[in-house]
Amino acid sequence: MAMQELPEYPWDTMTPYREKAARHPDGVVDLSIGSPIDPTPEIVRRALSDATDAHGYPTTTGTPELRQAIIDWYARRRQVPDLEDKNVLPTIGSKELVALMPFMLGLGEGDVVVHPRAAYPTYAIGAAMCGAEAVAADDPAEWPEATRLIWLNSPANPDGRVHSIEHLRTAVARARELDAVIVNDECYAELGWEEPWATEPTPCIIDPRVTDGNRRNILSIYSLSKQSSMAGYRAAFAAGCGGVIARLTRVRKHAGLMVPAPLQHAMAVALADDAHVAAQKQLYRRRRDQLVPALVAAGFRIDRSEAGLYLWVTEDRDAWESIDRLADLGIVGGPGHFYGEHFPNHVRLSLTATDERVDAAAARLRAASSGGSL
Repeated sequence: MAMQELPEYPWDTMTPYREKAARHPDGVVDLSIGSPIDPTPEIVRRALSDATDAHGYPTTTGTPELRQAIIDWYARRRQVPDLEDKNVLPTIGSKELVALMPFMLGLGEGDVVVHPRAAYPTYAIGAAMCGAEAVAADDPAEWPEATRLIWLNSPANPDGRVHSIEHLRTAVARARELDAVIVNDECYAELGWEEPWATEPTPCIIDPRVTDGNRRNILSIYSLSKQSSMAGYRAAFAAGCGGVIARLTRVRKHAGLMVPAPLQHAMAVALADDAHVAAQKQLYRRRRDQLVPALVAAGFRIDRSEAGLYLWVTEDRDAWESIDRLADLGIVGGPGHFYGEHFPNHVRLSLTATDERVDAAAARLRAASSGGSL
């Protein structure tokens, strides 16, 4: 297999717009990259501190404490009641898992990796890194015969869509026809806004209602970055097919990919505590409730965005024009061009800014709307 030439990092092209936004007299409001800004919960920080006597090498498969915490979390929060140790694996954040998954599965030239049309760019980058072909397609009927890995993302980045149980069943059925591994990136699962997801769990791909009790070649992946403000910890995990987990484990053992032991304990503590997750969701809800009406008043349409950490908005004009106009207001967003060629008119706005900065953005948008233009 040969690595394809990788593109330039897309966010580097945002420099002039960031500079323009930074010149706003009341300061910049950065709603571009979804990096958490709220404090990591005290219960998690204390757990990390308590586990710093980590003189031995950690295990790739995770401590029994962490594996059980992952199993219990899936049963309690994702309606998946029957996982065992062989079905779970901690990872060093979810991005490295997304980027390395095609390589760890042995994909290469001639193989296809399918990902959503509106997608986190790393799905395609992972394919390029092992010489495979990336194909953007949402309809399972369009997935080509050479497909060996399928990425779903629900709740999705950037557009916040949520796949139903029925859609997940259809996707799994097609993956089985192709004998492909199918993975749902579920890292925003706790952040549902519109009904029914405001009060019900978003569907999990390893839910028995999806799998009919057969998890072969099916994985769910999850991250604690958003639900627990632990992005700096690089704390994530995969769960599902024991055979795929075994292959990933074998590669990771050879590569020395291990979650540090203190972080494993902190992860276990975070997974066992639902109260801080509910509190974090309320912080994001409050910011969302401020931004949505202000954006609508300023002439933006909110598309999808029923769950997740972002608002997927459009003025029905080229996204770079909207990015420039937002920069005039001191607001930084992300152009839809970064998330696939099919969405040149959309902008992604993150909920990861302080309440004060979100309030400032909302006020600027409302003021601009009263003036008739941005």
